[in-house]
Amino acid sequence: MSEIAKEIADILLDVRAITLSPSKPYRFVSGIFSPIYCDNRLLMSYPEKRKKIIDYFVEVIRERNLDFDVVAGIASSGIPHAAWIAERLGKPMIYIRKKTKEHGKENLIEGKLEKGQKVVIVEDLISTGSSSVNGVEAVRDQGGIVENCLVIFTYEMEKAKENFRNARCELIPLSDFTTLIEVASERNYIKPEERLKTLEWNKDPQNWGKNMGFE
Repeated sequence: MSEIAKEIADILLDVRAITLSPSKPYRFVSGIFSPIYCDNRLLMSYPEKRKKIIDYFVEVIRERNLDFDVVAGIASSGIPHAAWIAERLGKPMIYIRKKTKEHGKENLIEGKLEKGQKVVIVEDLISTGSSSVNGVEAVRDQGGIVENCLVIFTYEMEKAKENFRNARCELIPLSDFTTLIEVASERNYIKPEERLKTLEWNKDPQNWGKNMGFE
């Protein structure tokens, strides 16, 4: 695991943007059980922590020589991070709605996007990746070019890998599920036996609860 991934995991645990409860898992709206809950919107309330996040985004952008004209945030959680990146780099910004606005101009994309402009997508969290890939396609439908999606944290689900692969878009996370569990274990957030149980989750999230005896 990279030093950036470890430090991001530390930040997410410190501000409790990510919490772990392998023995009493969370139940998502979809009905599945999960040993992990992520709410990266909490980062907005910690100026020093969010600055580090943006520092690392910019570092990754420069190290990889990512070439883009516009920064795009996926509504709503990706918007503040896209705004801070755009401000730091002096780039234009747009944001992409989850669905077309039902009044006015019925926009799906807010802000100015010219045909042929290169766009980098920014998200706070990737689970299956469906909303982000929808955003990629929305930009392409309006003539934009998208090759990369930057994200703070990914659950590393196989479905997300498949979705981004099919969309021909590279997912670039600052940190990931495996790194976070290792950092949490090192910091005694979870017990050794809970670590193994938690690591099984993203391999088969739909059946994890049943396999672990929670349903």
